[in-house]
Amino acid sequence: MIIVQKAMDKSHLYNVDGFGVKNYNYGFIAIASFILFFTLNLTLGYITYQAELGLEASPIKNYTDAIWLMVMSSTTIGFGDIYPITFTGRASVFIMFILGIGILGGMGAVFANKIFGFADTNIKNRELRMQNSQIIAQNNEISRKLITLEEKLDTITKSLK
Repeated sequence: MIIVQKAMDKSHLYNVDGFGVKNYNYGFIAIASFILFFTLNLTLGYITYQAELGLEASPIKNYTDAIWLMVMSSTTIGFGDIYPITFTGRASVFIMFILGIGILGGMGAVFANKIFGFADTNIKNRELRMQNSQIIAQNNEISRKLITLEEKLDTITKSLK
């Protein structure tokens, strides 16, 4: 966990504003996720195609069938018309299930966060921190005025004695 946090700190995928809130570059993260998703589909599709190539019982007859299988696996739809029969093909589908769901779920969360603002607490946190800093500044000013007023009252009471 610490290694991941250090890697994120060095990646400059976010900046910290004046209130200490991390603002992530969601556009870059979304594009990188899409490229990773696309690359995984093509790579695992190719591996599956090569594993199923030449097998009569295999419903995967060409590379596009294998890519279609990967897309259906990553979205958990899995129509069932195309499926692997070799261990390598099944392992590729399993990997795509795990990674594809994670990538698509992450991209969906970024989309929902940026478009609908369901999970965006950064704005609320900034507003609260700004209000807190204004209250603290106001309290400091009131304290300074009270000290000045106390000093004047002490001077007046001493002069009356």
